[in-house]
Amino acid sequence: MTCGFVYHEDYLEHKTGPGHPECPERVASIVDVVRSSGLLQDLVEHKPSEAARASLEAVHSADHVARMHEVGKSSSARLGGGDTVVAPGSERAALLASGGVLESVQNVMEGTWSRAFVCCRPPGHHAEQSAAMGFCMFNHVAVAAAHLRKEAGLERVAIVDFDVHHGNGTQHLFEQDPSVFYASLHQWPHYPGTGAEGERGIGDGEGTTLNCPMAAGTGDKEWMNALESQVIRQLEEFRPQFLLISAGFDAHRRDPLSGTQLTTGIYRDITSRLRELAERQCEGRVVSLLEGGYNLEALAESVAVHLEAMR
Repeated sequence: MTCGFVYHEDYLEHKTGPGHPECPERVASIVDVVRSSGLLQDLVEHKPSEAARASLEAVHSADHVARMHEVGKSSSARLGGGDTVVAPGSERAALLASGGVLESVQNVMEGTWSRAFVCCRPPGHHAEQSAAMGFCMFNHVAVAAAHLRKEAGLERVAIVDFDVHHGNGTQHLFEQDPSVFYASLHQWPHYPGTGAEGERGIGDGEGTTLNCPMAAGTGDKEWMNALESQVIRQLEEFRPQFLLISAGFDAHRRDPLSGTQLTTGIYRDITSRLRELAERQCEGRVVSLLEGGYNLEALAESVAVHLEAMR
């Protein structure tokens, strides 16, 4: 079995402007390290196509999808309080990001690949049903989870998010849905202000949201303990049939947007434990996609060890 590495050069065409942390160099630095390290010898490279509008509208409002298309025609616009740049190449990059995740879950479901990592941008987990925010236009992991439920017919899908920022959009999209378990490890209090420990889901979805808020200054030991004692334990009880990972690497101690102290190596350990869970519960089916990470060197190094554990 093989692990897919999904990338499209048009991810670079999402031009956010000078000084913006979510820059094209993020994915370029990852691809450079993956190629120079020899990791690609053990991976299958894949260039995705754009996601169809119907796939996006499984989680986003039709008005939101249409607005992203219209705004993308302008020279440049700032949404979500000014942090989310949409320029002429942005919609295509976002559609290719969602498309890359959708094609990955399909290849894994069909058994063509065992696992996959989608090296995409812009990120997605802050995007709400009808709003762009936090550098995110479309919620790629949510689009994939909806596809697995509605098109692939799975009964239980899990999403684990270890970005330093809570995935407000992903939580809100599924917090009333008992078939999708969302677990997040993130710095708290921190942007976007959601993700308190008491947020466990709503109505029928109560109990299938798990937030593990981590204080500024916490490091490898604290994050690994939360993963083992809370995330892994509750996912074992949920018994997912597919595992999606919102893989943000901005909890790294060198990242400019966080106050947490994770080292590069912990991302290998976290990934290994999640892969072990998937092998027990999901027939090994895992798709991971890039969310945050804004120190270029730390990001590329962290993705490399993530891929070492995924391949």
